[in-house]
Amino acid sequence: MRIVIIGTGNVGTSLREAFLAKGITTDFISSRTLEGLPTNADVYIYAVRDTALEEVIARVHVHERAFHLHTSGALPITLFGPDKPHAGVLYPFQTFSKASPLTDFSSVPLFIEARGIDDLSAIYSLALTLSSHIYEASLPDRERLHAAGVFANNFSNLMCCIAEDILRGTSIPFKALLPIIDETAAKLHRLSPREAQSGPARRGDEVVMKRHRAFLTPEQLEIYNLLSQTIQNQHKP
Repeated sequence: MRIVIIGTGNVGTSLREAFLAKGITTDFISSRTLEGLPTNADVYIYAVRDTALEEVIARVHVHERAFHLHTSGALPITLFGPDKPHAGVLYPFQTFSKASPLTDFSSVPLFIEARGIDDLSAIYSLALTLSSHIYEASLPDRERLHAAGVFANNFSNLMCCIAEDILRGTSIPFKALLPIIDETAAKLHRLSPREAQSGPARRGDEVVMKRHRAFLTPEQLEIYNLLSQTIQNQHKP
């Protein structure tokens, strides 16, 4: 089976390395130029930014038997027109970085969608080469999953950026926070997020919170107050 990955960014790079780790060599094609794009491959995987995906798909012209899969959590199958009858979604739910590509997808959840049962079966078989954690998910479900991922991953990383900024000018390095970050994540394997919640807002400790507010920047203070109030709302008796 010949697989083409269109897109050389974060997701595309990790997909290529993950397939290679399974002994599967892929064609790795720039989505900007499509230079060297083979027209006789079996599978075309579009690992492209959502804002560019529709335009890139429209520029790919290959044989009708080929499978076309995009990796977006927030875009529909209908981006693939009638010239691409075998199409679907292969959405890896993980955070990716080109500077440190993920080569082991064995624990990565893969969310798939197709137009028909035969195509879904084919996508499932392809997904199994990378992971055993495979779920069928419609666009509305993937959109909610994508938004949940923004909160769980992107926003939590932003919190770490803010934490790093708060420590600037002190003698304490950011790496001193790594054990508490690790334990926070580890607890979620044992407890629900609400059960794992701790901190002054959870306890209603206004004395500590007042001291925090005294040295935060206006932007940090706005975020601190909003999140503290949200925590208190969730844990009202």
